[in-house]
Amino acid sequence: MRRRRTGMTRRSLVVSAAGLVAAMTTGGDAVASSAAEAVRGGGEDAGAARGGRDARVARGGGGDARAARGELRGVWIATVANLDWPSKRGLTAAAQKAELLAHLDRAVELRLNAVVLQVRPTADALWPSPHEPWADCLTGVQGKDPGWDPLGTAVREAHDRGLELHAWFNPYRVANHTDPTRLTASHPARRNPEWVLPYGGKLYYNPGLPEVRRFVQDAMLDAVRRYAIDAVHWDDYFYPYPVTGQEFKDDAAYERYGSAFPDRAAWRRDNVDRLVREMGERIRETRQGVRFGISPFAVWRNASTDPRGSDTRAGVQTYDDLHADTRKWVEQGWIDYICPQIYWHIGLASADYAKVLAWWTRTVRGTGVGLYVGEALYKAGDPAQPAPWQDPAELSRHLTLAKDHDEVGGHVFFSAKHVAADRIGAMARVVADHYQDRVRAPR
Repeated sequence: MRRRRTGMTRRSLVVSAAGLVAAMTTGGDAVASSAAEAVRGGGEDAGAARGGRDARVARGGGGDARAARGELRGVWIATVANLDWPSKRGLTAAAQKAELLAHLDRAVELRLNAVVLQVRPTADALWPSPHEPWADCLTGVQGKDPGWDPLGTAVREAHDRGLELHAWFNPYRVANHTDPTRLTASHPARRNPEWVLPYGGKLYYNPGLPEVRRFVQDAMLDAVRRYAIDAVHWDDYFYPYPVTGQEFKDDAAYERYGSAFPDRAAWRRDNVDRLVREMGERIRETRQGVRFGISPFAVWRNASTDPRGSDTRAGVQTYDDLHADTRKWVEQGWIDYICPQIYWHIGLASADYAKVLAWWTRTVRGTGVGLYVGEALYKAGDPAQPAPWQDPAELSRHLTLAKDHDEVGGHVFFSAKHVAADRIGAMARVVADHYQDRVRAPR
């Protein structure tokens, strides 16, 4: 979930191979990346942003049926680069907690029922992890104990308010810079430098190494063991978004492990498939009832690339560019829910919200995998966005449209600071039109 205006974008715009379509970043921490992650494409009209099988997930139709079956109403709380919370590094423990509780209270006021809290933003942790250091978004110093347990507190306080807590992890991102010496001396990436590759101004764990795959799973599963979280949640970062003129130099790993595959792309997709499938299995083994959800960039493939794809002209396709076969994960039932970041307005020529939504409803139909929709609240009232986003009713129209699709089980809004500020009243309009009563989240 990502794009940000203050130097970081949830998925910064990526220029298509032809250079004609800019991929627009989506909503979680990508919108917020860093000053170095500048927009690389034009406006929305220039192109699309690139930027389990049980019946627990409700897919009710409209009105009372949907409410009776449950409906997810969520908000992302991004911590990378202090995008949403804490508001800045180095606050006291009491001030950090007060800000967190204010976000939870705001969610309750708006009749939401879930928060998606980013707890592993850059191979670090918002809990006392034995695997990775404390996140620097808390104290400003990676590895420094903040004096409290943010994740443990968030789980308890969310549940006390009737909110679900979905713990949001980023599997492979290590740092938003390329200098390993800036990491704490005990960081796994410094102890195992062969695990790490620089790309696009960032450091990443190499998804092609089996030991990396096992380690990142172990790091995330520690939180599943310790806390009564309701779900493990991943966003859209797998292999990194393409950067023109740069190469992700995983040649050695490919030479060692990729001989059975027709090409490097197939090998990379298999690496990510293994991560997803194994993580789902290990979550179920670790704690019953914890769901596994993923919030990908919303275009699997354009129909011009693959007739099974969506009627879009996106500059990024997850299958080809991120090596993330999101459609397969749904069809195989490896995840419990999918939350595509459909961060575009209704009628956008290159990626029409209505057409992308319809593609996802067809994709999940009959699979038992829940469908929630990632919504770009951060665009509402942004003067850099086209006219539809200046209308406070645009997001409400998204929810009205979704009611025509029984498969849609709810919506998640990016992000918490925009929910709090509600620049032009778009969130208030959603609440007035669709959230007049509190409902339970689907199980």
